[in-house]
Amino acid sequence: MLFWIISALLTVVVAVLLLSPLMRASARATRYDEGEAAVYRDQLRELERDKAEGLISAEDADYARAEIGRRLLAIAGRETAGEEGAEVAAEAPAPRRRYTLSQAFILLCLPVIGLAGYLEIGSPGTPDAPLEARIENPGEDVDLLVAKVERHLATSPDDGTGWNVLAPVYFRIGRYADAELAYRNAIRILGPDAERMNGLGETLVLRNDGIVTDDAQMAFQAALKLEPNNPRADFYLALALEQSGRRAEALAAFQDIAKASPPTAPWMPLVNQHIAANSAGMPLANPPAETAAAGTAPANSAAPGNPSAEDIANAQSMSEADRGEMIRGMVASLDARLKEDPNNFEGWMRLVRSYAMLKDKEKAEAALQDGLKAFPAAGAEGQQLLAMARELGLDVEEVSQ
Repeated sequence: MLFWIISALLTVVVAVLLLSPLMRASARATRYDEGEAAVYRDQLRELERDKAEGLISAEDADYARAEIGRRLLAIAGRETAGEEGAEVAAEAPAPRRRYTLSQAFILLCLPVIGLAGYLEIGSPGTPDAPLEARIENPGEDVDLLVAKVERHLATSPDDGTGWNVLAPVYFRIGRYADAELAYRNAIRILGPDAERMNGLGETLVLRNDGIVTDDAQMAFQAALKLEPNNPRADFYLALALEQSGRRAEALAAFQDIAKASPPTAPWMPLVNQHIAANSAGMPLANPPAETAAAGTAPANSAAPGNPSAEDIANAQSMSEADRGEMIRGMVASLDARLKEDPNNFEGWMRLVRSYAMLKDKEKAEAALQDGLKAFPAAGAEGQQLLAMARELGLDVEEVSQ
């Protein structure tokens, strides 16, 4: 009941605040009209004095009296007639506005709209929920869940399980400094395992703007010792080699990840990008056979134009010009063979990526267009081609039309 009383009072206050400018405008207009009428009455009295003193003829006095009377009538009704009335209206102030519709809307419609909206989306029958009660029953509110665990850890700082639960949550919501502290506490209390070491390493990478620092490398190396088959740790260690300029070693490391990973692993697109970047635009060497999409026939693992590991090793010892010429020759060979046998999804992926890495945007878009003819954009393979093209900065909209 108290809620509805407060709501009614607030509605009255808002209505008064909204009506007050209209009421003030009406009052100002009324005072202006009264002052103007008093001036015309004074003019009538002066006209009579002038007529009595012979300063004006009777005929002129009648004309002047009629004009003043007409103006007084215009003030009373604000109605004009004929050409003389139009001239007077142009000289007189704007007609008085009464704002009847606006006042009715404020007094009637606004409260009804507000009440209907609250009854639709509000919960007037919901009881109060103090912070203590909400923390005890946080539901799916992540902030309340975090607050609940933080409150628990404030009184039980040696609860390793609590820190272990809280660390990845901090990581997901972007509180990387808190995530690092939570991971370190969990490792100190519960001991290291691959998941915790990977989490700590990845947190350190994001805290340093994507740079794999020495501390992060130590965490990933510890994760590898605990779990040798660990593509997450392998990826970041390969990335550290790339960031330090050791591109040949980074290329070999990324290729090892590709060989050891399932063809449909979610990290494979990113690994393939790094392989392409570290091989200076060379098509991927011996990629794992992978299906174009779940339930479709496998792609051709012996795709035309693929260089062998020996070709890549030889390319590393060539001059920059010779290596570039070799790469362009292999890409051209891949392009020619795909035109003969276009039913090779991985081949089109490699061809588009290779032309983009060679900074030949026109040929990359032409290859994308040819690839979409074999694998239309409406299908899963076509969508993958378009997604990769967007990442490479190609004009996807024009090509796909």
